Amino acid sequence: MRPLILVASALVALAAPALAESPNGEAIAPSIADAVAASTRTPANVARDRYRHPAETLAFFGVKPGDTIVELWPGGGWYTEILAPLSKAGGGTLYAAAPWEKGLNRIREWQSAKPDLYGAVRLAEFPATGAGPKVPDGSADVVLTFRNVHNWRFGGTDKTGEAFRQIYAMLKPGGVLGVVDHRLPEEMDSALEEKSGYMKRSSVVAFAEAAGFKLAGESNVNANAKDSHDYPGGVWTLPPSLAQKDVDREKYLAIGESDRMTLKFVKPAP
Repeated sequence: MRPLILVASALVALAAPALAESPNGEAIAPSIADAVAASTRTPANVARDRYRHPAETLAFFGVKPGDTIVELWPGGGWYTEILAPLSKAGGGTLYAAAPWEKGLNRIREWQSAKPDLYGAVRLAEFPATGAGPKVPDGSADVVLTFRNVHNWRFGGTDKTGEAFRQIYAMLKPGGVLGVVDHRLPEEMDSALEEKSGYMKRSSVVAFAEAAGFKLAGESNVNANAKDSHDYPGGVWTLPPSLAQKDVDREKYLAIGESDRMTLKFVKPAP
């Protein structure tokens, strides 16, 4: 009977969905691959996958479709286009959290235009001030923030510490905070964090650890060795902003989007 057992095992293996693997070795689940490949995504956003590596990034953070996911400051909704179908397919919960109410205008527009896809997305205020509903404490499996930490350092008032404290509160014990942001080399002047759009890895880690997080891992999936980090208009000199307009446009297009750190933090379990 042994040959029959071997044949049956081989058939089961062929029938099982294969897990793709990212360049960093993370297994990319079919649910993530399907969400990244969703036909509902904007073609212009899909074209930027080569810089932002969404499948590999979400796999590294361990995002699962049944999770309660919080996306902070979704802006134009680049990642929301991926997270919404991912969450819907898995029966999870997706929060979009931003300054109330203006920071959520794009998501509201999508909810009206495509209620089947975005209608279930819950809207919350972040940072919470009481002006709108907040993400309940201890409710989130994963909180994601893409290119936002530097924004909390601007304006002469450092709001970063309070932001990380609120993120810590909304996560379940054992929950994950995934951070992607523009990376400022450690040897460069820290004052550039106030105006360039770049942040030092050590600064982000310090803010997270001060709030109680533990660094669980980091990936170079979003690194860009072509980025020199020293542009006249800060990180916005590079695409997609191209703040210098036509000045050296081809040069900046050749560099591509910024060099980015990808950090995974965990809220320790009791």
